[in-house]
Amino acid sequence: MKTATRLVHAGREPAAQQGMVNPPVYHASTVIFESLDALEQAQQNPFKGVYYGRNGTPVQFAFEDAVAEMEGAFGAVTTCSGLAAITAAIMSVVEAGAHLLVTDNIYGPTRGLCEGLLKRLGVHTTYFDPTIDAQSFEALIQPETRAVFVEAPGSLTFEISDVPALAEVAHRHDLAVLADNTWATPLYYNALAHGADISIHAATKYLVGHADAMLGVINCNEVHYMAVRKSAAALGYCAGPDDIYLGLRGLRTLGQRLPVHHANSLALANWAAEQPGVARVIHPARADHAQHALWQRDFTGASGLFAIVLDAFPRERLAAMVDDLALYGMGFSWGGYESLILPVDPNRSRTATRWTDEGQTLRIHAGLEDIDDLIADLDAGLQRLRA
Repeated sequence: MKTATRLVHAGREPAAQQGMVNPPVYHASTVIFESLDALEQAQQNPFKGVYYGRNGTPVQFAFEDAVAEMEGAFGAVTTCSGLAAITAAIMSVVEAGAHLLVTDNIYGPTRGLCEGLLKRLGVHTTYFDPTIDAQSFEALIQPETRAVFVEAPGSLTFEISDVPALAEVAHRHDLAVLADNTWATPLYYNALAHGADISIHAATKYLVGHADAMLGVINCNEVHYMAVRKSAAALGYCAGPDDIYLGLRGLRTLGQRLPVHHANSLALANWAAEQPGVARVIHPARADHAQHALWQRDFTGASGLFAIVLDAFPRERLAAMVDDLALYGMGFSWGGYESLILPVDPNRSRTATRWTDEGQTLRIHAGLEDIDDLIADLDAGLQRLRA
């Protein structure tokens, strides 16, 4: 079946729920067993079937089955947020004294995890240029190195690592490869097929798609699946059943939403690149992106998230631009139906590389609004910036 069809049908079993199209939401903590035999059998494998509310309910298993199918995973593990998914995944592959290799363009809270909790637990992290070549990457591997964590593209600055090349080196040294695949989703990039062992998604973003739920999900190959599930359980992570239901509902329309995000973001990027006051545009689907060839090779589409860099303007001009935008909200997160704009300073979360642009970087999420309206609103903002 083609992707659009699989998105509609994956994880669905109407016959198992009295013919209902969608699985019901189970608000559950305690699960009652009808016999001592049933109880003891469940205790032998608490990660299979319904055992306790925190370990999963039928709606969670339906969501996990659907997401795993989209990326060809052996299994998926649901968590309560994207950061929880990152934490559970990393904790499944490191121990005290371990060394971790991480791309320098990662999501800020991932760096916070590495420099906070992981460092206190004795895990050391080395950050590297996301555009590193395989030979230079191999030179960073230490005897204590256990895993490499990549985010391709990075969700602030959009560099794309050559994941297959890095994974080939990593696997020669028995390292696990973890990839944050939130930007592209399984629809536009299959991280597992490109060498990752574990693919992490902040389902809060595009999988939910409506800016109204916190959710994370981790797709795993067979080698790492049980370790990730046990890690998430040990950390006490469990997502709320209503949020899981919203994730499953959002997944059904992902194939219709993401192409609009792609088209709107690329149209905005192409328009912005021609505007006075814009120094440059950073969008992987544009031919002027430094790793555009990698994007063409490995990805089948782009999401709605990209960046523009302005010429140098004083802060009051920037405020005049963004404060009165009608369609672009200023807020963290992205991936919902709404458009967003966020002033960012990439140097606040980089150590291995430097961000050298002098003007303000603006991260933009192109929502599902009409593209003419999005362009008109941004045009009015740029006029205020220049005025």
